[in-house]
Amino acid sequence: MEYNLIIFDLDGTLAHTAPDLLGTLNRITKTYELDKMGMNEFGQIIGHGAKAMIKRAFELNKKQLDDVTLEELFKKFLEDYSQNIANETTLFKNVLDAMDDLKEKGFSFALCTNKTENMARVLLKELDVTHRFKSITGGDSFEFRKPDARHLIKTAELAGHKISNAIMIGDSETDINAAINAQIPSVAVTFGYSDKPIKSLGATKIISDFNELSSIIESIQQA
Repeated sequence: MEYNLIIFDLDGTLAHTAPDLLGTLNRITKTYELDKMGMNEFGQIIGHGAKAMIKRAFELNKKQLDDVTLEELFKKFLEDYSQNIANETTLFKNVLDAMDDLKEKGFSFALCTNKTENMARVLLKELDVTHRFKSITGGDSFEFRKPDARHLIKTAELAGHKISNAIMIGDSETDINAAINAQIPSVAVTFGYSDKPIKSLGATKIISDFNELSSIIESIQQA
């Protein structure tokens, strides 16, 4: 199979966003007497968007959360996060070098995240990488989202590619299941936010540093 599109997840894959996400989450839930969420809990609350993260934080604290309060907190989350989206967020080491190398080999890039599309675009702009992606889709771009295969399929189509020519790069069960559902290869990163062992996710390949990505993609090409 000839692959020519790499689809990246954002949080925990392309960028280390946990410090700013946790900062916002802890600020907006402070008045509800929730325990402060830290990196130990992050893998249990990330991956399905801000609303799911808020709901999970309440569940972990064994606190009730009605729909009206959830909507209010979601609005506050977006307001706070938009103002603090790149205070501490950084791209993961060697990702830009890997993208440059793969671009020279003829690959294009797309981004598929369960973050809202607007928040994803704001962050990518702050990180000065928007121009690197042919398409950018979020958890609210369609009526479906990862792990639904259609999220990846539409992302690929918007980038001008067939899904059969794409490879997914992610850090979580959500990402890898989306790739499995779309019947495409996937590469899981070990430095992300998965709350499950990376080897248990079923990814085609695993990397622990983006300096391994180019050779791993080549091995997938040759398989």
